[in-house]
Parts: sequence; C-alpha cells; structure tokens
Amino acid sequence: MLLGRTLDERGEPGYRARQVWEWTARGAASYDEMTTLPKALRSALADAVPFSTLDVVAERESADGTVKTLFRTADGHPLEAVLMRYRDGRRSVCLSSQSGCPLTCTFCATGSMRFGRNLSAWEILDQALHFRRREPVNHSVYMGMGEPFLNIDAVLESASRLPDLGITHRRTTISTVGWMPGLRRFVDEVDQPIRLAISIHAADPAKRSELMPVNDRYPLEDVLAECRRYVALRRRKVFVEYVMLGGVNDSPADARALAALLDPRAFKVNLIPYNPTGLDNKGSQFEGSSREAIERFNTILNRGGIPATVRLTRGRDIQAACGQLAVERATA
Repeated sequence: MLLGRTLDERGEPGYRARQVWEWTARGAASYDEMTTLPKALRSALADAVPFSTLDVVAERESADGTVKTLFRTADGHPLEAVLMRYRDGRRSVCLSSQSGCPLTCTFCATGSMRFGRNLSAWEILDQALHFRRREPVNHSVYMGMGEPFLNIDAVLESASRLPDLGITHRRTTISTVGWMPGLRRFVDEVDQPIRLAISIHAADPAKRSELMPVNDRYPLEDVLAECRRYVALRRRKVFVEYVMLGGVNDSPADARALAALLDPRAFKVNLIPYNPTGLDNKGSQFEGSSREAIERFNTILNRGGIPATVRLTRGRDIQAACGQLAVERATA
C-alpha cells in the first residue's frame, strides 16, 4: 500500500497510518485537515499519495435529495454510486462492486454497459468515503453496479471498515442474484451481522431464466436452499428483492407462486417498482406494474403469511434508482 510504504520510507512511527485512517473515516477532505500529523508530513503525503483511488467525473442531485456520483478509477474504468437521504434521518450509500456487470439481467441498465473489472476494496470504500465527506452516513447497500459475490474478497474487506465511518454491520446489506460460490463463502465465513438480500424477480424457473440468465447456471431452488442455511446458522432473515414488471411477473398467479416458494420464517420480500432504463438487453422497454397491481401482489403475499413491503423509490429523475445505473447515459 502506497501510504504505508511512504510512511515507512520517511521513518514515521507505526501509528501514523492509523491517524490518517481515523481522520479519513471521520470525513476529512484532505491531508491538510489532519492536524495531529506534522505539517511537513501532511505536505509530503499530499505530494506522494493520492487522497482517493477514484476521480469524480460528474455529480447530480435529485429533487428528493438523492445524489449520484460518476467516478473513474485510476486506470479509466467508470462506475457510479449513490447517496440516498430519507426523512427519518437515514443516510444510505449504494455502493458498486464492479465497473459494469457481466450477468446481463434484462431489466437492469448496468448489464447493458460494457463490463470493465472488479473493483478493489479501496475503490469500493472510497465511494462511501466520498459521501462521508459530504455528510454523516449510517447505512450501506451493496446494490450498485456489479454482482458483489463475484468480487467477494474486496466486498467483505471494504465492509469490514464501514463501522469506522458510522455504518454498523447490522446496517449493511449485500445483494446478490444468487452467485453460488460467493454465496456459500458468505454463509460459511461471515460471522458479522451483515444482512443478505437475494434478487428473485420470478418464482417460475423458466421466467426467471428469461429475466436473469444466471438462473440457468445456479437455479433458484439451490440459491434458496443456501439462504435457508444462512438463516439456520445466523438467525437472521434474508431479504428478497422483486422488481415489479407490468404484464411479466406481477399477476396474482405470480404472487401465489412466490408465496408458496418462500418460508415466512426465513424471508421478507421487498417489492421494487420498476424504474425505466431505456437500456435493457433485449432492445425493448419494460413497463412498470401499476400501483393497483403492486398493491394486489403485496396483499396476496401478506395473506399467504409472507411479510412484504413496497420499496420507496429514490432518485428516479436522475437515473439513480434501482436498476438505472449505467455509465453510458451518465456521460452522454
């Protein structure tokens, strides 16, 4: 790590790296603000060590207060991250784990952009630190660009440092489409109370495969079995994400199938109104379910004993909502 090497070369004591991190995690915007460091050291670090692994390219703010930032890595890969503000005081950062995503879910704009690479732990963490410099943050979701469990080592390493920013493990959620190698590792190895969310979007296997090609490789039945193992080991429910697509997966029959599939002791459903992308992989635009269809779907789940809520949409007007992140549009 460049910081550690620079400090060692200058003969600085071992606690200097900890001081730099503590200032950074509290929202310092530059080395110059780190007043417990000697002025000469602050100047040397400013010359030798970039303050962030990411460059800010553009930033937009929604009418509802949501902020979307377009970053580029040092080697030129684009990514987006989002700060969501809620009236109850929550400040949640939506983090990307990859530049783009190779899994091409048909309703998600990210799958339509060119896949770049996995992000490093510091590239993930620097997204959260960028927003921490703007204001205090207290929740995080790994629901931005990419499949987190395709990059599990960097994701878990970055998550381990989030409590220093004010985001506890209980307020961190990692979302996956069901990438089984990473999911198994998460279940077996992670003993912190980090939340798990699974993208399902259809209970019928054939329909899910049409929407999410990953289902052909890792069938939903196997994914849910692993989720039940997580619940048995960790005693925590799994969140189910379900995007409501008009005329595709929102019928009463779809709702009854989902209710029959899930154990209410293990799962809680988040119904997500579809956010238009204009970039889906089949070249045609999905339509969101009507409010009435969403309410009917929710009612059927509740009557079936499945706890379900409708997610509050944030940042739709700046293409910052669920499924809308796509750098081609952001740079247009």
